[in-house]
Amino acid sequence: QAQLVASGGGSVQAGGSLKLSCAASGYTDSVYCMAWFRQDSDQAREGVASINLSGWTNYTDSVKGRFTLFKSNRQRTVYLQMNSLKPEDTGIYYCAAVLSNRCPPLEARQFPFWGQGTQVTVNA
Repeated sequence: QAQLVASGGGSVQAGGSLKLSCAASGYTDSVYCMAWFRQDSDQAREGVASINLSGWTNYTDSVKGRFTLFKSNRQRTVYLQMNSLKPEDTGIYYCAAVLSNRCPPLEARQFPFWGQGTQVTVNA
């Protein structure tokens, strides 16, 4: 079982930057794919980015070139650097994990472990 703790949300003006962190604990190996999802109001939870043990990353089209997902040297913390933020990036951001070295598609149902959300608000 993995426990995930997310942090780093906040409120910024459009064009600004934020960095989210997700610290994982409670497991004895590092063979996890970790990901970020976001959800705004009553919309469906949307996959943002994922990273596997080897550092391979996958991004949803709307954030490519603006967001970067990377890991700490110990593999147990992932960071989502978000630049050039837009109002449509607003939402609650959740980190998630699945026990697999191959990251599945960015669909919420593929990820059994979830952290608490952190709010990101981008003002126009």
